[in-house]
Amino acid sequence: MNDSLNITEIYASIQGEAAYAGWPCTFVRLTGCPLRCRWCDTAYSFAGGTAMTIAQVMARIGDLGIPTVELTGGEPLAQEATVPLMRQLISQGYRVMIETSGAEPIESIPQDVHIIMDLKCPGSRMESSNRYENLATLKVTDEVKFVVADRADFEWARSVMADYRLEGRVNVLLSPAFGLVKPADLAQWIIEDRLNARLNLQQHKYIWHPKAKGV
Repeated sequence: MNDSLNITEIYASIQGEAAYAGWPCTFVRLTGCPLRCRWCDTAYSFAGGTAMTIAQVMARIGDLGIPTVELTGGEPLAQEATVPLMRQLISQGYRVMIETSGAEPIESIPQDVHIIMDLKCPGSRMESSNRYENLATLKVTDEVKFVVADRADFEWARSVMADYRLEGRVNVLLSPAFGLVKPADLAQWIIEDRLNARLNLQQHKYIWHPKAKGV
């Protein structure tokens, strides 16, 4: 079994979004992503990185001393050893989250892992990469996130929510693409349409500089 991971950064911060927003969290950012979303804010993780074994990653996480860990990217599921890493974290009592694009199969993710699946709206220019069959695998506690770049993206997200009966089955997040949609506008659209969805703001971009790394 391959236990080598290519890591861009491992750091302690505040969870900026989704169900655990505001809580201290260790982030493990894996290197590489097959997608190229128009509004991507972590393009620096597309290449480079440092090769680390699962044991080395676990040691670094242990040094940071935070019980909540999120695996992110890039696309963490593009690396074979991500699933064994999740299993190791769960076995040692960590609360584990993964943020994935939904373009990779998620069936192998351990049941105890909290999934945040980022379905790609048309404004990302990566809509064709969505793997909709993943939606059937999600647990009621998992989350589906739509990053909305304009009103057309909002209408598309609303249609997907209806077509796949997401409301009430999983937690739905609607996130304004930073700098492209005003949070107040997206909030108003959600209210007007009475959507059972949560406005999702990236808190870290308001606490620190929007382009700051390691936060």
